[in-house]
Amino acid sequence: MNYPLLELVDDPLALRQLDRTSLPQLARELRAFMLASVGQTGGHLSSNLGTVELTIALHYVFDTPHDRIVWDVGHQTYAHKILTGRRRLMNRLRMAGGPSGFPRRAESPYDTFGTAHSSTSISAAIGMATAAQRKGEERSVVAVIGDGAMSAGMAFEALNNAGAASADLLVILNDNEMSISEPVGAFNNYLARLLSSRAYNYVRHGGKEMLSRLPPVKELAKRWEEHMKGMVLPGTLFEEFGFNYIGPINGHDLETLVRTLDNVRQLKGPQFLHVITRKGYGYARAEDDPILYHGVPKFDPAVGVVVKPASAPAYTQVFGDWLCDIAARDERVVGITPAMREGSGLVRFSQEFPDRYFDVGIAEQHAVTFAAGMACEGMKPVVAIYSTFLQRAYDQLIHDVALQNLPVVFAIDRAGIVGADGATHAGAFDLSYLRCLPNTTVMAPSDENQCRQMLYTALTLDGPAAVRYPRGTGPGVAPRAEMTALPIGRGEIRREARRRTNRVAILAFGGVLQAAIEAADEIDATVADMRFVKPLDVELILRLAREHDALVTVEENVVAGGAGSGVGEALAAEGVVIALLHLGLPDRFVDHGDTAQLLADCGLDARGIAASILARFGQRRPEALAKPAA
Repeated sequence: MNYPLLELVDDPLALRQLDRTSLPQLARELRAFMLASVGQTGGHLSSNLGTVELTIALHYVFDTPHDRIVWDVGHQTYAHKILTGRRRLMNRLRMAGGPSGFPRRAESPYDTFGTAHSSTSISAAIGMATAAQRKGEERSVVAVIGDGAMSAGMAFEALNNAGAASADLLVILNDNEMSISEPVGAFNNYLARLLSSRAYNYVRHGGKEMLSRLPPVKELAKRWEEHMKGMVLPGTLFEEFGFNYIGPINGHDLETLVRTLDNVRQLKGPQFLHVITRKGYGYARAEDDPILYHGVPKFDPAVGVVVKPASAPAYTQVFGDWLCDIAARDERVVGITPAMREGSGLVRFSQEFPDRYFDVGIAEQHAVTFAAGMACEGMKPVVAIYSTFLQRAYDQLIHDVALQNLPVVFAIDRAGIVGADGATHAGAFDLSYLRCLPNTTVMAPSDENQCRQMLYTALTLDGPAAVRYPRGTGPGVAPRAEMTALPIGRGEIRREARRRTNRVAILAFGGVLQAAIEAADEIDATVADMRFVKPLDVELILRLAREHDALVTVEENVVAGGAGSGVGEALAAEGVVIALLHLGLPDRFVDHGDTAQLLADCGLDARGIAASILARFGQRRPEALAKPAA
């Protein structure tokens, strides 16, 4: 397909050379290009289709990158990337060496702030606007927040500070949770343009100054303004935060967007523009099912996304099925998620147990403390959350759950490498930040059935428990219907080395077990499935140390402070000295790309594990290896 107008726009400067009347054609071409591009690569679709006109208007009106635009959440920025010099790179989107699926400062000067985690834009934008004010720089700063990100407490903390900061700032609420209907019509668009105009604001502020000399009249006028605006606008809340509220306006009407932004750009102080868009706009299938088309694999836009049955259940489905099964047995079980119903496998649970399903929005801190409160009253809360998002509630995890030793189960999805979503979404740190917490049991299943049994085990405990599992499918071990609690802190030997000298034992934690076994088959090593990160099976560790010349720990977590560190600490506590090698994720952020290739690059596939062991121990005589202390 040809894109005659889009091909003229390699950057926002070229965009700003276009006549305003040509912008609707550019929007059509941009949306068509995006649809074809994501069809070839996969990625986030419906949220990006909904921001095409808003993106064009922002770069058309504002002098980017001198003017700062902070996008939140980051998965609505494909149009932004295409218009800022990365159109020709979109065929490598979310692939190794290609553009990230989120804004990334190292990728482009137009990506002013990394926003793969939501609800941070207003805070960052206030910081930028305040810095510009302090340095005497004339620049506009815009925070575009949407896709549920306003539900997070951090967004409201920032709003609360914005009025006090008094910097020039524009917050745009991209409200894509409703379709465009009658309230967002010609009258509201006209009203928004009026409220953003310099004439209106001159009269508004000038009138207040004049009426301030007549206190009774001033109070009457203020109340009249508040009540009138409250009747026709949903902006009273934002006005209370110190913002001048404008909107709502149709986010797919380029003429209204450009004219309103032109007006708002001239205003001083905190401004709040309410824009209503529709997820999937311009592609009927995505409009009809924005959730299915939120994140898509490669697909043919003419046919649509074809949902194929999985050959084996993913860990997410194993969790979802377990939760439904256990909830049918125990009415105290409740499921909690911070806006990740589909991603965390809670769709079926939400349908079968709607009165026990709680989606608290993008509010991880609240989710954890909410669960703690339910646990106080005898309920059995299960928090379904991604590893990367649990980081956002670490204080609540420590103070509200672990310190009080409350029985909250954390089902931690996306542990380890997450492929195309990259470093911002990788679950690289949970073993490190969980195993240091008192009262907390931490488990890492090596297959699907073990995941189910561990989840059940966690629910039987009287304190906090976490089960962390990777994205996607496991080795294909069918989960057993019956559920049995595992002995706490006990691992098991999965392979015994045949050799009698220069013996190496691999201690595997979680999903890396299969690669460890394959590596052990190549080099003849013992393999233990450790299962528990906390408490560790110290008895098994000491036995392996006595019977082997070297120990190797393997985990899909950063080496620093991870499960391997726990093994080293246990050996040191017992006064055992032995050759020890820790394998895990490196001390750097692992970029986006194919999951299998990324694991190989980190040395965590079978070949990499074997190569690391041989490089350290393969050429050494058995007697050269340090022996355990007597």
